[in-house]
Amino acid sequence: MRPGKVSPEILRDLVFPFLIRRADVLVHAGVGQDAAVLDFGPWAVVLTCDPITGARQHLGRLAVHITCNDLATTGAEPVALLLTLLLDTGGPQAALEAIMHEAGAAAAALGVEIVGGHTEVTPGIDRPIAMTAGIGRVRKDDLVTSRGAKPGDTVLLTKGAAIEGTAILAADAAGRLRGRVDDAVLARARGFIERISVVPEGMIAARYGATAMHDVTEGGVLAGAWELAEAAGLGIEIHAEAIPVLPETAAICSALEADPLALVGSGAMLIATRTPERTQEALTGSGIPTAAIGVMTEERKAIVGPAGARELVPPPRDELWRILEQASTLKATE
Repeated sequence: MRPGKVSPEILRDLVFPFLIRRADVLVHAGVGQDAAVLDFGPWAVVLTCDPITGARQHLGRLAVHITCNDLATTGAEPVALLLTLLLDTGGPQAALEAIMHEAGAAAAALGVEIVGGHTEVTPGIDRPIAMTAGIGRVRKDDLVTSRGAKPGDTVLLTKGAAIEGTAILAADAAGRLRGRVDDAVLARARGFIERISVVPEGMIAARYGATAMHDVTEGGVLAGAWELAEAAGLGIEIHAEAIPVLPETAAICSALEADPLALVGSGAMLIATRTPERTQEALTGSGIPTAAIGVMTEERKAIVGPAGARELVPPPRDELWRILEQASTLKATE
């Protein structure tokens, strides 16, 4: 199998058939589900976990934010994290300190506690790998799940496409981009790492009309939109020209011949809402740029562009993995 998330078909055939279901689990494992939800009386406890495998820099910050972002898709407050770090055998102790410095600062900014985890040096890897489990809580009456979306709901996107991918490529592919993208553009793009959290928009949207939310991660906006519809058991129509692509993202993707709509996109939230004006006003009023990019439909999943409509399918792999694999091939032939 190739690097990246396994396909929905593999999950359905080789993973989900082996899982039992309990009555006190409100949201079970499924395609497009960002988090599981457990029934604890008046409260719902929200659980999720995520690995950080494609980035070499800002590992601690990403580990915290990516997991808390999943919790925020339900409107839950992030409470605690378990952080597992696998360190390569040749790495210096300073690398561990740098990861934990970033993780601690990111967790403090969100008010979430890192309550434990596991740290070890292990052979067989060439860089540190982080895995984070998160726990959040929300009043059951305020819980947002993918089942709440209905046909006709407007789909909003916060910030823009490929926020995380832009930051990663500006840092990890700087050598390939130097001379092809202006240094000032690369510096601004590296600053996108500060925009990775979607906890603020998740908490706001949950209070102002969100019927369903989905964190844009691997596979970018295209995969995220497909997963949002799949999790809700609905269709979706996305208008490609309405999806914001920031200038820094456009410059980097053009230089690397990458599709920004299929590039890992943490930092953006997909939000279905029956009251788009109310939801959008609350988000933009809090300084979170938001665009209406589509609508939930009965069955059909489509993306509409200048050439007309075509079927919306998740990209076979994230553009980040393709670019990293290409870089490894080029290095091996030098």
